[in-house]
Amino acid sequence: MEISPLLSLFGDMNQLDYVKLNFNQESVNMMNLAIAFIMFGVALSIRPGHFRSVFLNPKPVVLGAVSQYVILPALTYLLVLIIRPSTPVALGMILVSSCPGGNVSNLISSISKANITLSVSLTTITTIMSLIMTPFNFAFWGGLYAKHSPLLVPITIDPIEMFRTVFLILGVPVILGMFVGMKFPKFSKRMDKPIQTASVIFFIGFIVAALAGNFSIFLKYIHLIFLLVLVHNGLAFFSGYSLPKLLKVNERDCRTISIETGIQNSGLGLALIFNPRIFPPELNLGGMAMVAAWWGIWHIVAGLILASYWRKKQGNETPIAS
Repeated sequence: MEISPLLSLFGDMNQLDYVKLNFNQESVNMMNLAIAFIMFGVALSIRPGHFRSVFLNPKPVVLGAVSQYVILPALTYLLVLIIRPSTPVALGMILVSSCPGGNVSNLISSISKANITLSVSLTTITTIMSLIMTPFNFAFWGGLYAKHSPLLVPITIDPIEMFRTVFLILGVPVILGMFVGMKFPKFSKRMDKPIQTASVIFFIGFIVAALAGNFSIFLKYIHLIFLLVLVHNGLAFFSGYSLPKLLKVNERDCRTISIETGIQNSGLGLALIFNPRIFPPELNLGGMAMVAAWWGIWHIVAGLILASYWRKKQGNETPIAS
């Protein structure tokens, strides 16, 4: 495969192939509990009528799904064609871009004063769609890039696990949060900011914890993928904002779709990579795992920075139309 001149900016990524990350399922479960708490807090201000208005105007929902499952994987393929990273790194980028929106996006949307109801709806819809779209996009775009790579394996996503994600981590907390918000509106209004603050602290803690478990590895190899993930993630946020903006979607929904596209469920990507029934352990998965792991940390940092910017910008402007 021809080496791109741009690759010199990143260094020799082949050395990532033999990296072994510490992947702890218990940490993932704790993360899911934290997300459930966050979803409860986010849902305190949601009312059933908000969902009705979203589905009476399906254009942003459709564009959000297209942005995640069509535009982002296609742009990722173009990016890896230009940069020509090692095959495991390229397939890691393609796998992340094939995953659904991450649940952290709902918190980021809440902080940025975007459309929380649209965010929750898109997270739910794209998570369900991932049963088909994640395996399809990985096979299609990965096959175009590296058809004969042993890493290009058929991916299967457990529908029971997806149901658990949608129902337990999204559905139950949202229903409980909406119930409490409607039943105790004064309490909900008073607790809104403290819960949001606690949510951010939770996630900063998880970033630190995730980094600590593999700190020496990240310290040694981060220079190889930092700029790559930054560019890839920035492309996701930019394309997610630009597509609906070009099609005259309102600013609030453009921000929401941007966040949903830029915050990908890289945790699902890691779970797939470390599943021995999908990727045999004897394969050199370090490049794929490093991309997914660092994306999972970086997209939260980038999302919080972007949310803070949009929140501050909105504070200096007239309120955004719904």
